[in-house]
Formats: sequence, structure tokens, C-alpha cells
Amino acid sequence: MPRLRPSSPTSNLSTSNPYSIATATPKRWPLDIARGAKAINGWSSITWIVALLVCLPVLVVLGSVFVNAGEVWAHLADTVLTTYITNSLILMVGVGAGVLCIGVSTAWLVTMCRFPGVRIFEWALLLPLAAPAYLLAYTYTDWLEYFGPVQTGLRSLFGWQSATDYWFPNMRSIGGAIAMFTLTLYPYVYMLARVAFLEQSVCTLEASRSLGCGPWRSFAKVAVPLARPAIMAGLSLALMETLNDFGTVQYFSVPTFTTGIYRTWFGMGEQIAAAQLSTVLILFVLVLILLERWSRRQAQYYQANNSLQAPTPYQLGPIRGLLAFCTCLLPISLGILLPGYLLLLLVKNNFSDVLGDQFIMLATNSLMLGGMTAGIALFIALILAYGQRLNGSRPIRLGVQLASMGYGIPGAVIAVGILIPVARLDRAIASGANALFGISPGLLISGTVTALIFAYLVRFLAVALGSVESGLTKIRPNLDDAARSLGYTPTKTLTKVHAPLMLGSLLTAVMLVFVDVMKELPATLVMRPFNFDTLAVRVYQYASDERLAAAAAPALSILIVGLLPVIVLSWQITQSRRVRQ
Repeated sequence: MPRLRPSSPTSNLSTSNPYSIATATPKRWPLDIARGAKAINGWSSITWIVALLVCLPVLVVLGSVFVNAGEVWAHLADTVLTTYITNSLILMVGVGAGVLCIGVSTAWLVTMCRFPGVRIFEWALLLPLAAPAYLLAYTYTDWLEYFGPVQTGLRSLFGWQSATDYWFPNMRSIGGAIAMFTLTLYPYVYMLARVAFLEQSVCTLEASRSLGCGPWRSFAKVAVPLARPAIMAGLSLALMETLNDFGTVQYFSVPTFTTGIYRTWFGMGEQIAAAQLSTVLILFVLVLILLERWSRRQAQYYQANNSLQAPTPYQLGPIRGLLAFCTCLLPISLGILLPGYLLLLLVKNNFSDVLGDQFIMLATNSLMLGGMTAGIALFIALILAYGQRLNGSRPIRLGVQLASMGYGIPGAVIAVGILIPVARLDRAIASGANALFGISPGLLISGTVTALIFAYLVRFLAVALGSVESGLTKIRPNLDDAARSLGYTPTKTLTKVHAPLMLGSLLTAVMLVFVDVMKELPATLVMRPFNFDTLAVRVYQYASDERLAAAAAPALSILIVGLLPVIVLSWQITQSRRVRQ
């Protein structure tokens, strides 16, 4: 057998090809490698700096545990802490049961059954995600209260004279809050459960049918257990949003941690006690995350190789088809169609009063905050995601995970974690300026747009980071190697190669952050500059003063803006279904 001689490093390179690697000079390679390593180290350093800045508010809140709050904390523990914990647990149990029931059942119906309108319900069931819970709370309270059109009509119809003649559910209660959260948060479970059902193996479902399992038994015994990780992830997101809410529970007079933090900070003027309440709320979130992971600690989920083949759907008969139609239509009607119609009616009846210069100013403020935050969040998300791509070591991955933890932290907690160190920094600057120059610059950072945007970034950076990471993972690493061989630095590779290929993911990240900022209420309410209101804040103020007609235009604007990413998201899921079919 002849022996093969090792070829020269350049023997296989064609000199006639103008794009051949042979055009590079080997003597420059060590310098290029050194520059590339330096650039990678720079990206890694920036990644950790950004991660630490984003983690700062959470660290400040957690550090408040070791500070003595005096008698204030003892007073809170003796009076209201038990109420906060009890109401939070009741809300979590009620909302969890509601979103699981609606989200899982509707996801199975539109994925595995055929009935009239199923193609519309596939994307329409996501629409209530665009409506913040506090908008539904204000709208339904005005519609269902004692002097509202519903009860007034019932009294006229049946001849009732007063509230003692009949019973009607009280909207301003913890039950009303659970209903509002359920109607707006079930799409989290629906979205992830439907994706899980779409990706399930056709062999598994067909095997259950061959063993005599009917549609409902296959659903309960096979489909739901396989989709449990996705369902639990959606449930966790819904419960985190429940704990984060301020407007709904405040309007319904349900004491929770978010209302307690606000009252302790502004009503009692106790920063440390508010921070310690925030620590308890963080513990709730951490326990929620740990329970979600523990629930599937030993479970393994695999799919067969032909999982892309769509299973044969169940064709429902007239009666069952009608029941499925009503099941899917009810949450859409109550979660988006009816509230949107009522708000539109209020705007129409008070058009000249609600659409004036003040509305334009509020819309401008909201658009400015949303646009600036979305742009900065996209820039930071690119730094973090690309830094992790360049150096995927464990410390870098840990830094990126820390930077994305803010989405699980309520806005009120983030506001407290930012205001405490920023206020101290402002006082130090003012003391130094007064000692050196005899002037008092006042508050330079506290109560400014800069501090508010920083709070938004801490809260919503994970949203942009998830979209950017999704786009980067679709780009093969060999494109990075090809760009390096042409002399591109990591920064140039990102801007010239990756950014054009992931343009859709970048636009999605901007859109999601923009809409989240438009809807955010707790952090905005606490940290906004003086005499600087947004659409969300003004809706809360008008609703608190029982002026829902004035709040209709800002509320409807938030609702319309929120529909944009929901429509895009539902379209993407629908396209993925058509590809599989």
C-alpha cells in the first residue's frame, strides 16, 4: 500500500481564484489572531459590565435585608405583611387555575380539531395579550357598576328598586382581579402550549389512537404530559405578571406587595422598609421559578424523527363544533373585543374632549420613552448576545443570564432598587458641589428620564435579548470564520454580516420592548419626572378619579399599539404550522 506524503499547507490553494484564501499573507496571521483575541476580550469585558449594571437594582434590594429598618418593619410585619402574602397567594392560585384552563384547552382545540373559524382563532386567541389588565379593570368596572348600563338595564327590566332586591358580583374584589388577570394573561399559556402541541410527534398521538384512546383521553394522558414544560413556562410568565401588577390591584383595593411598596415609599417615606418588602416579593418570584424547574426535575421529553409530520386532526360534528367555537370565542370577546368596543364608544361620545393637546403630549412622551428604550435595549442585547457568541465560557453565559433576570422582577422592585443608590449619588454630588463651588445643583439623576429609561432597560432587556439570541443562533459559525479570513474584526462581522441576516429578529426585539414600555405602569408611576406623564400613568390617574371617559383615548391608544407585536407573533406561529403541513 503506497504511503501518502503530507501536502504543503499551500499546495491545495488555487492562485487563479481571486477569492481564494491563498491571497492572505501567512506572516500576518499572528497579528490578526492577537487583534481578534483582544477584540473578543473587549466584548467579554463589556458583557460583564453591562450585566453588573443591570443587576445593580436587584443587588441593592437584596442588600437591604441587612439594614435595620427600625420599628417600621416590625409595624408592617404585625399589620399588613400577612395580608400581602395571603392576597398574593390567592391571586396566584386563582390566576394559575384560570390561565391553565383557558390556555391549554383552546390550544388543543385549534391545534388538533377542525371546526368553523379555527383558522381565525389560531391567531385571534393571542389578541388579549395586547390589553393590560388594568385597562380591563377600568372598563369593566364602569360597565358593570351599580350605575353602569348593565345593572341599570337589569333594574329597568325586572323592576328592581335597589341593590337589596338582587345580587350582582362585586368587580372591585380579589375575584374581579383574578378574572381580569386571567383574561389578559392566558395567551402566555396558550402560545407556548400550542407550539408544544404543534411539535409533538405524530407517532405518539397515532399510537394512543391505535390503543383505543379517544380525543379527550389522548389529550389528558399523552399530549398534556408531553407539553408540560412549555405549559409550566407559560404559567410562570403569567404568575410573574400577576405579581408585577399595580394598577389592577390598586383600583380594586386588593392589598398586595406592589401596592404596599408604593405606600411604604411615598406614604410613609421609608425607603429601607420598602426595599425589604421588595425583597419578600423577589423571594416569591424565585420560589415560583424554582417550583417550575422542580416540577420537571426528572422528566425527559423526546420526540420522534418524524415530528414535523402533522397528525390527522379531529373533525368535530355540529354540536361539538359549536361548543368548540364558543369556547374559543368567549375569552377573545371578554379579553379584547368587548373592552375595545366600550373604549371606542367612549372615545366617540367624547371625541372633542379626549383628543386634544394634552393627549398629543402624553402620546409624545410615551413614544419618546418607548423608542429610546427600544433602541438602547437592542444595542445592549447585541453586545450581550454577540459577546456570548464570541466567548461562550461559563462566566460569560452567567453574566448574560444575570442581565436577563430583570424580566422576572416586578417594576416596583426595580424602581426601589434604582432610586436608593441614585438618591445617594445625587446627595453626594450636591454636597461636593456645595463644598467646592458653593452651589447646589439639585437632583441630577433622580426623577429624570435617564433614571426611568434605566429602569425600563433592567425590566425589559431580557425581551430584546431573547429575540437577538434567536436570530444569532440561526447563523452558522462558518460565516464568522469566513469573515475573519477576509480580515473582518468581530465588530465589523456583526455589522456587515450578522445584522443584515437577522434584521427580522432585530425589528421584533425593538417592537416588543417598545410595546412593553408603553404598557408599563408601576416603574413609570414611581420614577417619572415631575410633571411628566405617559399614556399609562394618565389612564391610571383618570381611572382613580372615576373619569373613565377622559381615560378612554389613552387606554385605546395603548390597546392599539399593543396589538402590533401580537399580530406579528400570531402570524409567525401560523406560518410555522403551515410549514409543518
